[in-house]
Amino acid sequence: MGNSGSVSLQDEDIEKIERETGFTANQIDRLYSRFTSLDKEEKGYLSRDDFLRIPELAINPLGDRIVHAFFHDNKERTDDNVNFTDFVKVLAHFRPIERKNSNGTIAAPSNPPNGDKVLEEVTKGGGDSQESSELPNTRMNKLRFAFRMYDLDGDDMISREELLAVLSMMVGSNINQEQLQSIANRTITEADSDKDGLISFEEFAAALEKSDVEQKMSIRFLS
Repeated sequence: MGNSGSVSLQDEDIEKIERETGFTANQIDRLYSRFTSLDKEEKGYLSRDDFLRIPELAINPLGDRIVHAFFHDNKERTDDNVNFTDFVKVLAHFRPIERKNSNGTIAAPSNPPNGDKVLEEVTKGGGDSQESSELPNTRMNKLRFAFRMYDLDGDDMISREELLAVLSMMVGSNINQEQLQSIANRTITEADSDKDGLISFEEFAAALEKSDVEQKMSIRFLS
């Protein structure tokens, strides 16, 4: 698997990634092909520049925040790059959650977007390190991923200024500043249950309690 300049995946690597992400061996193989196509210099890892050269990210208003998500788990590293395992762990947040029928069989997913070109689909949208027993695509982990899109300074809180900044990224000049401020103020007021002027992850999750996060943050990866 992989090209001559990249480190090929071994069977034990694939098995470990399967356990940690829930992806099948075939899905991992497809993702590896995508990874190596982005790694044009065959370094065995992706830099921020590699991500930023992806056209879909270049035109996405939240492109920089999406790229940041791929590097979040590497924030204590000094090399600031993403290897294949890191790459797959981030994408695993977008795996549909398997729901079981009353008879114990796995229900078919409710038609999330086609993920043939997986990374392109991710960049149209918009983890903390996972314990081996918890897959990245749980509802709570999907929410944490979404929360980090807004938590610009990484202090585990969303301030009014951060919310306003992300809203500005999303809508550009389509809404004037006064309207944006009104939306930000209303959101803070509704979500900030302890009235400290900030939105914690717990408040963020509570505000989205009735939202179908599992569906909205899912991609149908080809088997």
